[in-house]
Amino acid sequence: MVVLVPRQIRMAGMTGGVPYYGGRFTPAQAYAAAHPPHPPHPPAPPPAAAPVPSQGDPLEALQHLLEAGVLTPEEYDELRARVEP
Repeated sequence: MVVLVPRQIRMAGMTGGVPYYGGRFTPAQAYAAAHPPHPPHPPAPPPAAAPVPSQGDPLEALQHLLEAGVLTPEEYDELRARVEP
């Protein structure tokens, strides 16, 4: 009696080296089915931004930049002198 076996199954020796054979799971597929991956972490919410003052008042905008730490007091005084009439 002669049994015909596909070449890739003969070469792998039915040890799981082939991705699929005979309608059965490979060992790797069985492991993956028994050990599902962890769900991904939800994305972190963006940091809350401070409200930006209206575009109409440059002194208010400069004060906001000073409070936010973007400007030093010296820079604030210099820019305020330029803006004030």
